Amino acid sequence: MDKATVAYKPVGWLAGLGAGVFAGLLFRQVWKLAAGDRDAPDALDEERGWGEIMAAAALQGAIFAIVKAGVDRISAQGVRKVTGVWPDH
Repeated sequence: MDKATVAYKPVGWLAGLGAGVFAGLLFRQVWKLAAGDRDAPDALDEERGWGEIMAAAALQGAIFAIVKAGVDRISAQGVRKVTGVWPDH
């Protein structure tokens, strides 16, 4: 395991944690704007239909994936800047 990979592990873990929190906040704001509803539906919400549940899940998944990919890429670039080597997984 090279130094970039060792350096990336804690950076990636902390960045991933922050990305998850940020993505959750972003999803809630986007849902409010898109659906005009304060709370996104939960799969166990009996009052919500399948379409609304699945739309919310798809939007949430897309937001999480985009934020995670961006944060992973920025973190890897930062590690390369410090160590001179691109980190492996």
